[in-house]
Amino acid sequence: MYERKTKPNLNCGLDLIAEVLYGKWKIRLLWFIHEGNKRPSELQRKIPDASRRVLNMQLNELEKHDLVARKIYPVVPPKVEYSLTGFGQSLIPVIAVLGEWGDKNQEKLKDLILKG
Repeated sequence: MYERKTKPNLNCGLDLIAEVLYGKWKIRLLWFIHEGNKRPSELQRKIPDASRRVLNMQLNELEKHDLVARKIYPVVPPKVEYSLTGFGQSLIPVIAVLGEWGDKNQEKLKDLILKG
């Protein structure tokens, strides 16, 4: 298991957000769960570039930070579904605004990213 070598900087709201949302797929996972994609296999199909292991790690971190809840159904084979907590739901308007900004500035952002 990964153990942190340095303590996180928790003195600023932006640092706190970065600590909770840092991870390549976390924002997309939150958005897709919000849209109704709740099973790990559904999330994997929505984010095919991510490995199952990485998605599971990031889902576990989101659960640890009380942004998603995991429900395990007692069936064979086991069925798992994720849902947003109230705390996670409060992030959806913020993610929506970020997405709108990205859409609005799509061409400029693409140019900047491709320049390296």
